This record gives sequence, C-alpha cells and structure tokens, in this order.
Amino acid sequence: MALRGVRVLELAGLAPAPFAGMILADFGASVIRVDKVQRHTIDTLARGKKSICLNLNDPRSSALFKRLCITGDVLIEPYRAGVMEKLGLGPDVLMASNPRLIYARLTGYGQKGPMAHMAGHDINYLSLSGILSMLGRKGENPIPPINLLADFSGGSLICVIGILMALLRRTETGKGQIIDANMVNGASYIGTFLHSSRKFWTGPRGTNLLDSGAPFYETYATSDGEYMAVGAIEPAFYRNLLKGLGFEESLADNQFDQSGWEKLKEAFSRTFAGKTQSEWVAVFKDLDACVTPVLSLDEAAQHPHNRHSYIPTQDGTLAPAPAPRLSESPAVPSDCQSLLGGHTEEILSEIGVSKEELKRLVKEKVVGIPIVSPQSSL
Repeated sequence: MALRGVRVLELAGLAPAPFAGMILADFGASVIRVDKVQRHTIDTLARGKKSICLNLNDPRSSALFKRLCITGDVLIEPYRAGVMEKLGLGPDVLMASNPRLIYARLTGYGQKGPMAHMAGHDINYLSLSGILSMLGRKGENPIPPINLLADFSGGSLICVIGILMALLRRTETGKGQIIDANMVNGASYIGTFLHSSRKFWTGPRGTNLLDSGAPFYETYATSDGEYMAVGAIEPAFYRNLLKGLGFEESLADNQFDQSGWEKLKEAFSRTFAGKTQSEWVAVFKDLDACVTPVLSLDEAAQHPHNRHSYIPTQDGTLAPAPAPRLSESPAVPSDCQSLLGGHTEEILSEIGVSKEELKRLVKEKVVGIPIVSPQSSL
C-alpha cells in the first residue's frame, strides 16, 4: 500500500481528525489513536487504527506521548490554538526531539486571528468562509449541507493533502514541518470556483444556474414520493431531457433565458410527478440527459453501478470503499474497529514500559486499558 511504513499518531477528536486518520490507515499507514482515559467515544471512523488511552494532563503520560512521537512520522492534532502548548506538547517541543515529525494541526479557525481560541462547528466555519450564504433555495434561510463541506472537505481532505505533500517534501529535506489545516481556510479554498466566478452569480440565492434556480439543474418529486436529479446543463443533454419529458424540442432555443425558468420548472414538476421514480429511470436509461434517481444511502450501496464502490463491515452493513483507486498501490482497508485503549499495553511495551510499570500507571489513571481486553494480561 502507498503509505506502508508511515507511522501516524492521531489525537482523538471529532469527525474531521478521525476521517483524516482513517484515510491514511486505509492506504497503509500505521495509525495510533490517542484516546483519553476513562472516556467513551462516538468515533465511527476508527477502522484500521490502534487505540491507546493516555491522560495528557498528567506529566507522566505526557512523557510517554513524547516518547511515542519520537518514533512517529505524523501527528494529527485537533485542538484549539494553544492547547497543546499548555500541555507542553507543542511543535517546538515534539519536533526538537524528532525533526522529521510532520505536525498537522486540524482546527476550525486556525492558529492565528481573533477567533483562533473560539469553539465552533461546520456551520460556523462555513458561514465565516462566505460559502454558506450561497447555499439554499430562493426566499429561504441558508441551508448547511450537513457537515460535509467544512469538516470533511475543507478539514479532513485538505489536512491529508498537506500531510502527503509534507511527506513528499521530507524525502528531499529529511525534515518535517507544521501544517495549519483549518476549516475556514479549507472551506474557502474548496469554494475557489465560487469566489472566482462571482460575475455569473447575478441573482439572489436560489435563482442562479447551479443553486436550484435553473429548471435543468434541480431535483423533482415523483409520484411515489421519491426524487429525480436533473443536471442537463449542456444543450445536447437539455434536448434529451425535453425529449424524455415529452416537451417540444424548440424550448431548447431559450434554455438560458432566466425569465422563463420559473414557469418551466413548474411544468417539469408536474410532469415528473406523473410517474414513479423507477418509471423515470426506465425513460432515461438510454437517454444521455444527466438524469438520475436520488438514492438513499442503503440504495446507493446496492446500485449496480456502485458494486465496486462499497466494502462490507463487521456489523454486516456496507461502507464506501477508499478513493481514489490506485493501480499499483491500492488501499486495503481493515475491518478492525479497536476497543478504546485496546492497544495500550502493546504500544507502550514497544517503547520499553514494563508490565509492572504499566499496572501502576493504569491504577493511577495515567493510562487506560479496556475493562475486557483479549490482548491484555494485566
């Protein structure tokens, strides 16, 4: 796998950091998630990782963490600016002992600026980036796209890109570097197209070409309560859309005349409401019109086109397969979901912690192990 031999320490946090760590694990990195002692986790993005529980507020635990970082290639840190410095674990300390360490800081507001120390979530980062103002229908409040854009796109993916670039640079210099991957900056960067094409967004939210204003870039309800997605932007596809719906082809001549969009959208809505989703799928099966069914998560996993895009999980469900697909060093995702602290004993023994010392550290809540662990002899 592409990242075999890369050792990653991931400080446990909310969704963006776990997803970044999971991507690295899927492509072969050895990822150790550093969890807190006696804390539950709702992390659902832990496949392929090992877990160690440390109480970083205790100097003895911090010392163990420093020893782990000496052997690491990458650290993913999800705390607000200044938190790691207060723990005595900032980049100046850890990189002094390991100059090859890539210290990835994945935060909401970044390391500098008046909001760097403030809390936030995807909706806040997205609002500050300007992108949220463009999402939503005409006359309605802006609508956040769950937490995909800032947390995962602007956060996790941008962070992973930074880590990979830093790993590549290290092959030339032998030195690591600090990565400031913050979600406001990341979401803004993801939205570069929106920033650079403002002259095309002439109307209010929900009235433009790609924000549900155009009748040929919209979702429509079907007679069975399902939906079809239409993205017939190019004239050739628009003509096929009109053909499939039974409309006159001459309407294609005025495709981009916005004065007729609202009335045409109403007509399209009435037409789509006349058949079930499966009937519309059959209509457009051989028409290249950029018309597809809106599938649920379960339906998407079962769709014939996606048969190579999902992998089985331990609980019997299907999960998205890693992307992209590499021809020479593809991802081989693990189905392992480790117990919280399930590898504490194993990992600490690798840096010379004896069983007697570990027993004492567990008793004093400096480190943690699972209540039931087949790997533990304590």
